[in-house]
Amino acid sequence: MNRIALKVLPALLPAMLVASAPPAHAQSAPAATAVNDVPLIERAKIFGNASKSGANISPDGKWLSWIAPRDGVLNVWVAPSSDLTRAKPLTDEKSRPVRSSFWAPDSNTVLFIQDKGGDENFLLYGVDVVSGKQTNYTPFEKTRVQIVNISSKVKDRILIGVNNRDPKWHDVHSLDLKTGKLTLVQQNDGYAGFLADEQLKLRLTIKARADGGASYYRIVDGKIETTPVTEVGLDDSQTTAPLGFTTDGKTLYWTDSRNRNTSALLAQDVATGKTTVVAEDPRADISNALLDKRTGRVLAYGVDYLKQEYVPLTDALKADLAYLKQNIKGQFFVSSRNDADDKWLITVDPVTAPSSTWLYDRKAKKLSQLYVSRPELEGAPLAAMHAQEIKARDGLTLVSYLTLPKSVDAAGTGKPGKPVPLVLMVHGGPWARDRYGYNSYHQWLANRGYAVLSVNYRGSTGFGKNFISAADLQWGRKMHDDLIDAVDWAVKRGITTSDKVAIMGGSYGGYATLAGLAFTPTTFACGVDIVGPSNLFTLLQTIPPYWEAGKQQFYKRMGDPTTDEGRALLKERSPLNFAADIVRPLLIGQGANDPRVNVRESVQIVDAMKAKNIPVTYVEFPDEGHGFARPVNNIAFNAVTENFLGKCLGGRAEPIGGAIKASTAQVKYGAEFAPGLAEALK
Repeated sequence: MNRIALKVLPALLPAMLVASAPPAHAQSAPAATAVNDVPLIERAKIFGNASKSGANISPDGKWLSWIAPRDGVLNVWVAPSSDLTRAKPLTDEKSRPVRSSFWAPDSNTVLFIQDKGGDENFLLYGVDVVSGKQTNYTPFEKTRVQIVNISSKVKDRILIGVNNRDPKWHDVHSLDLKTGKLTLVQQNDGYAGFLADEQLKLRLTIKARADGGASYYRIVDGKIETTPVTEVGLDDSQTTAPLGFTTDGKTLYWTDSRNRNTSALLAQDVATGKTTVVAEDPRADISNALLDKRTGRVLAYGVDYLKQEYVPLTDALKADLAYLKQNIKGQFFVSSRNDADDKWLITVDPVTAPSSTWLYDRKAKKLSQLYVSRPELEGAPLAAMHAQEIKARDGLTLVSYLTLPKSVDAAGTGKPGKPVPLVLMVHGGPWARDRYGYNSYHQWLANRGYAVLSVNYRGSTGFGKNFISAADLQWGRKMHDDLIDAVDWAVKRGITTSDKVAIMGGSYGGYATLAGLAFTPTTFACGVDIVGPSNLFTLLQTIPPYWEAGKQQFYKRMGDPTTDEGRALLKERSPLNFAADIVRPLLIGQGANDPRVNVRESVQIVDAMKAKNIPVTYVEFPDEGHGFARPVNNIAFNAVTENFLGKCLGGRAEPIGGAIKASTAQVKYGAEFAPGLAEALK
């Protein structure tokens, strides 16, 4: 693997529900430009298929693969790295897009995972690069595969986890890439995940504790020891984990927040147990690392506070990163490397232009552009993003990202010429985070005339364990206060006015939208909820079985449905129970097959509002799950959304047109409350 972060044990607590100085006051900003002077960017150019994305170089360096449309559906493509004109499609998905792929260590096969209709029962597939033969390596029903380890040293097989025996637990199997044979390596009787070394030998496993923490056990000669080698409490459970072994198996890297706040990168001598700090940053957790392809030792690490930064630990990497920084305009990421480590793929994100992918020849110190992800956006009026540090009422610093319409900030200074309506975009998780970079929702909404603000509220990851723990049992309370504080910040700085703020988000962001309209009924002008839970009690009842290992953490951080106190808290924090208090327009989008937020979460709050004659518009997609993977469906819902926001906030909107009919959208209720929707259905 290219980055150490990819080798961590499966997270004990998954992202449950998943997309600088403040600016001066308005009078100091340059004169505003009329919104009509800024060309409207077609939403299909923003949310349609990218021309190319997700490129990877094969371990032997001979091939490049990427994701691109085939007959309108995203599929895997491949070409010799020396001649991209010989590109050919490897897969032939007809409806559901392939969203990522990765190379088998033998360089003969491209691997990808795919589910059906968003049910998240991901199966593992491989396609032979030369013959094009496709193999389903996990031909099981209601099964979700996990990648345990892909080693650069063992070329003919990989380790995977499969939960076809017991849906709660993933048994570890060795997969022979040539024959497709699965050989059981370790039956899993209650463990959250396993860590293997570069010889694909299982060395460590993790087990959830009743207090929400975790115990780690060594595996010796295929047997799991009965006494844990180390333990982690609830506070450290999301910020401490083993990452991977060096090639010789003598050193184990950890990301570790014990006895500190932010996660440091530690190197542990396996024989003695002694640990050494490799890197740490008081602002943010160490987020990833670049490893020596031969030894597995750390060459550089990444920190993402306001923006992603690489910090080199060797002279060679220092020279490479300096060259890239000097010759690239925008933020960059090392996205793929071959085994010889002389060819890197670099993803460049200029924010105000579409991202591009480049081939970097380390020996020649040469960059060659491979493709632009969305060439149709070249020259489009994309807006700058500005990292902000906003203070919450109790003193916590909320790393946030602001995008302003070019009509009030043509120069991209972050200082608006006048207040404009604002959309508060709330990320999912909540154990996830927003980042600096090109953001399709920010660009789309800013182009429609809105300021857009994304806030890393307490509970967001990447900012240390104290920031995560500050959100424990605070759904709909202090987590919501952070969002309100960020809106107040924007109002005080003349970015917006208090009567022109909408709230919008998916997953936990959908919950935050419902909470905003139900708990603070007049704070927001309207809300857009995408796959958000309305009832925390029923949410916890329907979490997928393969999240069993994280159940106690959900209970400790959200509220325990097995106790009277916990049930009372969950009831109090569930927007469904306060649906009668909603007075502002609400739009809801939901995937019918969502395994994380059951469709019932949307249906029950719509029914409650209907019973009280409260206007609500509900759009359901029968072929989607937790979010909208198919571009035609995403475009359809966003078509409804921008016309809904246009009526609510006064921004401009591209007409719905044929977007709804091109999708599988089913408007279950309230078409009359969303401008243009009833007409689009005719």
